[in-house]
Amino acid sequence: MSASQSAVAAALLARHGRTYARDAGIRLQDTPQPLYQLLVLSSLLSARIRASVAVAAARALFHDGMRSPRAMAEASWQRRVDALGEGHYRRYDERTATQLGEGAERLLEAHGGDLRRVRRDADGDEGALRSGLRETPGMGPAGVDIFLREAQAVWPELAPRFDAKALQGAERLGLPREPDRLARLAGDAGPAVLAAALVRAALEKDVVDDVLEHAG
Repeated sequence: MSASQSAVAAALLARHGRTYARDAGIRLQDTPQPLYQLLVLSSLLSARIRASVAVAAARALFHDGMRSPRAMAEASWQRRVDALGEGHYRRYDERTATQLGEGAERLLEAHGGDLRRVRRDADGDEGALRSGLRETPGMGPAGVDIFLREAQAVWPELAPRFDAKALQGAERLGLPREPDRLARLAGDAGPAVLAAALVRAALEKDVVDDVLEHAG
């Protein structure tokens, strides 16, 4: 670990070190409601749309009371569309509103609305865990990657996890691409926070420029 890499990681964490769950107002814990909210956020983030818009749409859904699978399933399709529109998630709003309703119903029927059961049933098999998460309509490989990247904060067996987008950010900043080395650079902040910050560096050149300026 070079001093320059330490300085870059410190600047990145100081200036951009927060998870996307935190941005969306999710107080992530290993309990059903925040895990479901993370699932919703991950699905929204996986679309071809700006991350800030996906986060705003998630906040709008939660602000309107759709914080649990039961509340999401019981909300009308139009109410879901309106909340997504409030977050400016308009390009995919109608299809996404349908998928959110179907996904909530599926989670309730198959797992009692509790994603911890998906984790328990996987029994440490990541392939099984990914398959279980992909049963949710609208959750493709990218959405699952996002969910697992953020969930490592409360599901420690997943850590350290830096997906392809996070590793792209690491490369842009001149940081190592090996998960264990990145985890050491994360320090007390933890790998989930560093991974999210690295994703921001991958998505926004301004983040890279800002970090390198302040690391110097």
